[in-house]
Amino acid sequence: MPRVIEPPPYSLIEAVTETLHGVAVIDPYRWLEDQNSPRTREWIAAQTHYARAYLDSLPHRKRIRQRIGQLVDVATYDSLLKVGKRYFFRKRLPGQEQPSIYVREGVDGPDQILIDPSLRGTGPHTAVKPLCISTDGRLLLYEVKQGGERTGTFELIDIQTRKTLPDVLPRGYLHGLAFAPDSTAFYYVHETVCTGMPMRRAAYKHNLGTSFAQDEEIFLAGEGDNLGLHIVPGKACLGFLVIRFGENICSDFYLWKFGSPHEPEGVIRNAAYQFGPILLNHDRILAITDRDAPNLKIVEVRRYADSETEFVDVVPHRGSRIQSWIANEDRIFVSYLGGCETVIEIFDLSGKRVGQVSVDTNETARLLGSSEDGQELFIERESFTKPIETCICRQSDSTVTIWAKRKLPYDSTDFRHTRLSFPAKDGTQIPMFLLGRADIPDAGASPTIMTSYGGWGVPMTPQFSVFVAFLVERGCLFALPSIRGGSEFGAAWHEAAKRRNRQVAFDDFIAAAEWLLETRRTQVGKLAIFGGSNSGLLVGTAMTQRPELFCAVVCMVPMLDMLRYHLFDHAHVWKDEFGTAETADDFRALLRYSPYHNVRDGIGYPATMLVSGDLDQNCNPLHARKMTARLQTANLSDHPILLDYSRYRGHSPVLPLSERIEALTDRMAFLCDQLQLTV
Repeated sequence: MPRVIEPPPYSLIEAVTETLHGVAVIDPYRWLEDQNSPRTREWIAAQTHYARAYLDSLPHRKRIRQRIGQLVDVATYDSLLKVGKRYFFRKRLPGQEQPSIYVREGVDGPDQILIDPSLRGTGPHTAVKPLCISTDGRLLLYEVKQGGERTGTFELIDIQTRKTLPDVLPRGYLHGLAFAPDSTAFYYVHETVCTGMPMRRAAYKHNLGTSFAQDEEIFLAGEGDNLGLHIVPGKACLGFLVIRFGENICSDFYLWKFGSPHEPEGVIRNAAYQFGPILLNHDRILAITDRDAPNLKIVEVRRYADSETEFVDVVPHRGSRIQSWIANEDRIFVSYLGGCETVIEIFDLSGKRVGQVSVDTNETARLLGSSEDGQELFIERESFTKPIETCICRQSDSTVTIWAKRKLPYDSTDFRHTRLSFPAKDGTQIPMFLLGRADIPDAGASPTIMTSYGGWGVPMTPQFSVFVAFLVERGCLFALPSIRGGSEFGAAWHEAAKRRNRQVAFDDFIAAAEWLLETRRTQVGKLAIFGGSNSGLLVGTAMTQRPELFCAVVCMVPMLDMLRYHLFDHAHVWKDEFGTAETADDFRALLRYSPYHNVRDGIGYPATMLVSGDLDQNCNPLHARKMTARLQTANLSDHPILLDYSRYRGHSPVLPLSERIEALTDRMAFLCDQLQLTV
């Protein structure tokens, strides 16, 4: 039987009652929103002590940690860029806490280290990532993060001299940077944190070696938290994309020639549709849009002397949704998702289809970028049983070769997956992947773990996960339903569970759990669920609406108080996806499912591990703190409700290797205990 632990620490109730749209809403733990108050810190310390008492006492923890270390502590490669003959990328060698930035001359040249974060003397939570390179290949812009913060500082290194330049953008958000054609300056949009000044959305020119106080303002979009400004780099021009977040999202796009004394030229105004432009040579503008194209299309934006613009279809709308695209001076590469299968097609700039990149039907492939000359396309691919590979597709013959891959001590030959479907609450057939040992998927009553996403149009396709691999090795069945809210079947699949229809995604997920039980692939007491971010909201809602279905829940960096989520960080810009409590119809929909507000006293909840940390600026950690207190107070069962909390954890997956191993060990030990798995 799973372990039973002592009662959790006491959480003080200080009820705050608000009347929203005529409804009295009680918030018993509003005080836990103040992250830095002494009593919140004392509460976090008590919760950490409580969680550690349980997690550190779990049997076989040492053996679990050893296996997790074997699966995680391997060489990794990512963030591949190329200018000229030089490849820039991140690589982490076994035993290193964080990856370093490297350069390689030619595809077969030796890897030369450029930036090692361990030499900065700021501890193992410092991470670096390459962002862009000047067109002459001389300067590299890279980001420096501390822990899982969303913000970062932005530095430049001279690649030849290996010297870091004094031109450092301080901690904040970088919304675009473009080097000047001669690389003596750069243009940028940067939002510095903690300035106390109004949010001024402006683009500036910085001449290298000068003070930022001397920077010239090139373009001003305005001031305000509901305004976004992004730079679109080009060789002869800069683009400025202005996004206004209100009841609806609208965009403007401006074009400015380098060094021009004139104001930027307005190209698109008040676009009430998605508009994502790129700039090619000769001021040519291509853009991805959903105007008259719910599954997206690629257009050329043509400008005329009378300031009129015309959209000319280059890659027309089709039944499968575009997932991503890359264009250079010669080709357009487009990744489509049809059902759960990825297809990458190649077009010339007129829109004529000229080829296709081979993608295995059991794999997920992602476009990473291309070389500046367009001769090489960079792809990342993986499957349920194959870890991430970085590949190069050469335009000359469309051949795909592996550039780097993760080599894990993991034998997947005994594992297989199947794809089937089940009926949703409204009768819609929902696809689902099942993965397990060859004898598991149809063996019956297996311990089972399940996840999905259910929002933002994010599809569920085959991907490798150490989390899943470890549990499947232990005899678990892994279930991945492609619930609505994703884009597996185009924009309509997303719209079906968006905003006030969000309950559809939760119903699909619950229907998947019921189907697994009804078909005896698992049984009550052997079904666990996990998810992070929007998926954390999904599993949090499922466990509050149907707690009897699940024996264990791992809910990572979630949003759970859906009546107040928009009041913190920059979450108000998510109104189009979720709605907010400021609108009566949105409020009613949110209140019906908001996990924090739907915890009921006297209910036996499943064993739950909530994971968060101080540095999460996407899904504020107040959600996990308040939900932990509410569940612990309401729970009638003996199942543990734990908060796994770290001052360094955020939404960015940049924790040092040793902490990642410990964190995964905690989650695996928790699930092995609750699912009664043999270790």
